[in-house]
Amino acid sequence: RWLPTWNISGAWNISDEPFWRPLQDAVSHLSLKASYSLTADRGPSSVTNSTVVIYSHTPWRPFANIRETALDISQLANSELTYEKKHELNLGLEAGFIDNRINFAFDWYTRQNFDLIGPINTSGVGGEVVKMGNVAEMKSNGFEVSLTTQNVKTRDFSWTTNVIYSHARNEVTKLENTSRVIDLITGSGFAKEGYPVRSIFSIPFIGLNEEGLPTFRDQEAVYEQVAHGQWELKEDHISVSDIYFQTSDPEKMQFLAYSGSADPTDVGSLGNVFTWKGLRLNVFITYSFGNVIRLDPVFASTYNDLDSMPKEFNNRWTVPGDELITDVPVIASRIQNRTNTELAFAYNAYNYSTARIARGDFVRMKEISLGYDFPKSVTNALHVGSLSLKVQATNLFLLYADKKLNGQDPEFFNTGGVAVPVPKQFTVTFKFGF
Repeated sequence: RWLPTWNISGAWNISDEPFWRPLQDAVSHLSLKASYSLTADRGPSSVTNSTVVIYSHTPWRPFANIRETALDISQLANSELTYEKKHELNLGLEAGFIDNRINFAFDWYTRQNFDLIGPINTSGVGGEVVKMGNVAEMKSNGFEVSLTTQNVKTRDFSWTTNVIYSHARNEVTKLENTSRVIDLITGSGFAKEGYPVRSIFSIPFIGLNEEGLPTFRDQEAVYEQVAHGQWELKEDHISVSDIYFQTSDPEKMQFLAYSGSADPTDVGSLGNVFTWKGLRLNVFITYSFGNVIRLDPVFASTYNDLDSMPKEFNNRWTVPGDELITDVPVIASRIQNRTNTELAFAYNAYNYSTARIARGDFVRMKEISLGYDFPKSVTNALHVGSLSLKVQATNLFLLYADKKLNGQDPEFFNTGGVAVPVPKQFTVTFKFGF
């Protein structure tokens, strides 16, 4: 149960070997490295119940003089609970060319996580319907490439470029828990066997009907399993407000569409630094690709004066025929709400449908800064050791983002009433030393 953890690693600086000397003018540095390990982690800090967890408390009594202490069982003992574990293999290469004016690094990894801790539904024996246990396994792999080049280097001027790119993928290979439709479509990603750890699923949006109401494929669609983990649609079923969000039947949940992962698969940056005498200009760009974003759930069957209308409402259905040119539903009338008393389910389903998914890809101008180190003639005249001025701007603007976001920042996740988007920042720094 408490197995030992271990790690083995090594590196070979090939460029230090005698046989490499004839090549040092072209390849000035070359090294290989590798490691393999079995490590463990306690998992979520709230999970400690390998033995029973008991808390003391004071029950309510009508008079202070008859109060007494009591013990509460907070979590039942789970004798099988153990640490989360991981096998990991890392391989790397570092190289420098032309007297290290070009530096290249490549790192690759693969991981096998097991005994991952999560909630699992039980029969309720002992008083806990949902318990925490070692219920999941996951595999992941990825690589990172970095390249630094000194493009120009003279006495007064230099230009250096730094490029970083990383790619990562993961998949849940085993998961012993029970999920509902509402679990898979809400939040910022949910784990499901055979998919990434933070997968986003959506209700398939079919289109608007002649009244401007959204229609969906629902849980009554009939699927047939053709292979392990693969299902094929045999009989379709489309409705307006018949989505049952609480179903947990695996066959009844096959109608959900996999939209993508909440975590990006490809991230990196591009930086350029220019120096000329005492001036230093830094232009830094970041990018991210491979994830999706659930748009804000702003649609409802009824609204009031306190509701804020987003830009999508400009393109809503207004007259018959608009269902051919837009996928934004009508603002439901009183008659429509009276006719269909479950219309709220339809608009809630639309909020979590495939129509409300946007790509999370972006390219951002992360930072532009300009600094100046004053020359010795100025510092000597002012009797200071050093003097510099720097103007810096961060999070200036997006060079690219999905138009479906309508200006929403792809890095912004609304997790609370006081959440704010990534702000622009402007900083002026004046440094002097004696």
